[in-house]
Amino acid sequence: MARPRTFDEERALDAAMHAFWAKGYEATSTQDLCDVTGLGRSSIYNTFSSKHDLFRRALARYMDTMNAAQIEILDDAERPAMDRLRALLTRVVDGEFETRPDGHSIGCLTVNTTVELAARDAEAAEMLARDQEFRLTALRTTIRSGQLDGDITPKRDADTLARYVNAVIGGMRVSAQGGADRATLEAITETALDALAVR
Repeated sequence: MARPRTFDEERALDAAMHAFWAKGYEATSTQDLCDVTGLGRSSIYNTFSSKHDLFRRALARYMDTMNAAQIEILDDAERPAMDRLRALLTRVVDGEFETRPDGHSIGCLTVNTTVELAARDAEAAEMLARDQEFRLTALRTTIRSGQLDGDITPKRDADTLARYVNAVIGGMRVSAQGGADRATLEAITETALDALAVR
């Protein structure tokens, strides 16, 4: 008979997610994971099988959480598309200043993982590609809606504009990690929205 687990697996996964988010995959040691989860090495490996498996599950949890928040904003059909995009970019800015435990932004776990692992970890790269397509689909749908309503420029197709907004978000995350302040990120937001507006 299997021994019952005496810890909260979801809480441990959240703690590991934040450790990987703050330090990256390679720089997060097994001891770091023990420290943040409160688990011993054997408990970590019995539950998650490997550091990589724990990272994969933490990354999936992060993606699910972030995508749910994004979709909640973008699917609000009661608001004009430009208002939804503004709300999304504002949420990105706010998020950068909520995740500063020592005064420095820890950015976005998916962006950080893209830079650190995508070129050499096929499983991570596949997860990142699926995640990006999910976000692009939501952005394309919102942008097409705005184009049909006459709020968003028709000079570029919705796919190109969705990729532009996605790149802006990634750039904002990296800029925040590099020390950009709120005013700088808000200026990037306004510039991006201005580029999308009908003239």
